[in-house]
Amino acid sequence: MENVRRKNKMIETYSILLIDILSAVVSYALALFIRFNVINYENYPKQFHLMVGAYIVVLCLLYNMFLDANRNFFTRGYYQEFYYTVRYTVIIVMGLVLVLYLTQQAYAFSRSVYVFFAVLNIGIAYVLHMVFKKAMWKYYRKSTSAEKMLVVALDSMAEELLGNLIERKEWYYDITAAVIYDADRRGSRIKEVPVVASKAELYETVIQMTVDEVFICLPGIPVTEIRDMVWKFEEMGLTCHYNVDLFSRSNPNTYVQQMAGYSVISFSLKTMDSRRLLIKRLVDIIGALVGLAITAVLTPFVALAIRLDSPGPVFFSQTRIGKNGRRFKIWKFRSMYTDAEARKKELEARNEVKGLMFKMEDDPRITKVGRFLRKTSIDETPQFLNILVGDMSLVGTRPPTEDEFEQYNGYYRRRMSITPGLTGMWQVSGRSDIQDFEEIVKLDLAYIDNWSLGLDIKILFMTVFTVLGRKGSR
Repeated sequence: MENVRRKNKMIETYSILLIDILSAVVSYALALFIRFNVINYENYPKQFHLMVGAYIVVLCLLYNMFLDANRNFFTRGYYQEFYYTVRYTVIIVMGLVLVLYLTQQAYAFSRSVYVFFAVLNIGIAYVLHMVFKKAMWKYYRKSTSAEKMLVVALDSMAEELLGNLIERKEWYYDITAAVIYDADRRGSRIKEVPVVASKAELYETVIQMTVDEVFICLPGIPVTEIRDMVWKFEEMGLTCHYNVDLFSRSNPNTYVQQMAGYSVISFSLKTMDSRRLLIKRLVDIIGALVGLAITAVLTPFVALAIRLDSPGPVFFSQTRIGKNGRRFKIWKFRSMYTDAEARKKELEARNEVKGLMFKMEDDPRITKVGRFLRKTSIDETPQFLNILVGDMSLVGTRPPTEDEFEQYNGYYRRRMSITPGLTGMWQVSGRSDIQDFEEIVKLDLAYIDNWSLGLDIKILFMTVFTVLGRKGSR
């Protein structure tokens, strides 16, 4: 049955991919026709425009493979689908602009084709998406190829359960009947699903039914009784899904897997897609190499300024807490006097941040050169080495000191469930202007819960503008 589900997911994924490619190719061809045959008839280099068409197809492939934007395709409504179609088209156009710029072909491409292509692709892709969605819901799910599902539940929870299953069901299965295990409601309907049996006549009824899968939700029923039920259904050749949710339906990141030979149910507040994490790591490596090259150019000048301003080393290192409690050495250009750590206790009463973080304006431990380095964020550039080796990321949460981490509770610790970053949500949302550690935690958790590659790119751009504008830095 798992093979059936994988097959259906492949049908869904590749059908949408083909629709997107078809839409893009047709839109691009129409855009060229409008520009060079309707608005102004003239010859154009067909070889060059064929190559641009190939770029568009590759961008469509990359978008569908790595961004996985059609994950909830069949549950999106009209407005949501339009939004995702516009977003997809804008990303494709922006990607095409970037490719043509990097290949020095931008000036040979008509600007109006961008506009015609964008408008046409939004319209065509949106219509094709909706038609495909309607067709799959209306025809395939009701056909003999659809998986027919029987739901076995208790009377007290049947209505809510069936409502949830119907609301969130996939296109490739259909809920055909229900069994109320602890009451005789034969002949009635719940959420338009017919009730066909109770416990007494369950197996005799199922033997005569058209059914492929059974969804069992019977909390409180003895495990031995459930086990016997599953064995009998398996004997009939049916696939059983037993609801083992211990809490509620609020956590979408619960999954069953094998661990050391045992079947286990795993729970996680946030599951990040491995493909996107790979891309994030590749971006980190590229960004770190570029950053280290810039750091190498700056180092002689920064080092001279630091040594002339105050005695001591050029670089400062400190143990910080990384992902899930890992310790690592963070590197910075020294911006304080060498006795800064010893003097910190004397200044704790003047801490301007409420909570588990130390910040103060006009910190007497900061040197004159250090104040400039902090204003421009140049003191952070050696951390590109931390990013290159994997202790940090370009975008993440702020890595706390050991003293801060020792005071964390479970809620605070969740902000360390990802790799810490050089920049993040709180840095672009006020930086040092934020005076409450709780606000920093909220911003960090919002980043974790809503993480995407697009959010990382947005934060990186915002960081550039924040640093150039010297907003909130001290």
